[in-house]
Amino acid sequence: MNKPEKSLLPDGAKARQVYLSLRDQIADGRLEDGENLPPEQKLAQIYAVSRVTIRRALDALAAAGLIVRRAGSGTTVSTSGKSGKPMAMNLATLMPQLVEMGQSTTARLLSFSYGAAPEFVATALRLDPKEQVQIATRVRSADEIPFSHLTTYVPAAIASNYSENDLATTPLFKLLELSGVHIKDAHQSVSATLAGPEVAEALGIAVGSALLSLRRVVRDVNDNGVEFLSGLYRPDMFRLEMPLTRVGAESARHWEPAIGKPSGEQP
Repeated sequence: MNKPEKSLLPDGAKARQVYLSLRDQIADGRLEDGENLPPEQKLAQIYAVSRVTIRRALDALAAAGLIVRRAGSGTTVSTSGKSGKPMAMNLATLMPQLVEMGQSTTARLLSFSYGAAPEFVATALRLDPKEQVQIATRVRSADEIPFSHLTTYVPAAIASNYSENDLATTPLFKLLELSGVHIKDAHQSVSATLAGPEVAEALGIAVGSALLSLRRVVRDVNDNGVEFLSGLYRPDMFRLEMPLTRVGAESARHWEPAIGKPSGEQP
């Protein structure tokens, strides 16, 4: 298992900023495997810091296995030895991929309780203000590397059909189906956020690391809200994809989601 990133962070706020910037560029492919980084002096000019600061950031990147530093030949991005294949979720085929992800990854239950639904959850699920929901927080991992921090809210009338132990060992979608829920569709929104202390510790990353923030509301065939998911994902371990198709005529041509037409890449 990879060494937690928080233990690799360089000393000093500026060095950490350089480290996180370069790490994110490597994670999202802007800096590719085998690509040479600019010399230390050039990086110092780009980030308006000293060469000592750059050296600290590069040492941390090397310790994380993201670059290779060789005297006389510069610094090279090296991601080929990085363990853990990034998960990819195709928005055109969301439901079956969620089931497959639940079967191919592992989850660790961090907390489990019942209580009144927060206002934003009650509104999204169309619940009465004081209606009880099951609240569970899990960390999901692939190849023993945590990639998501998930908090789910399920109406108590549904959640009472399964136990805390069931939730720790069985994908939630399967538990909902076993509870008699017939899922129709889901609405999902994606934004970005930064990792707070608790989430950073759970995911083994640095506080302040960039995360994908995903909210999903799942409804049954009667249009009742059956699950609200608040998920935080490491962008170096998870990505969302959407195939597009060109439609329309002449000046009205535009891009449109190709729903039901998967891109062919497996999650």
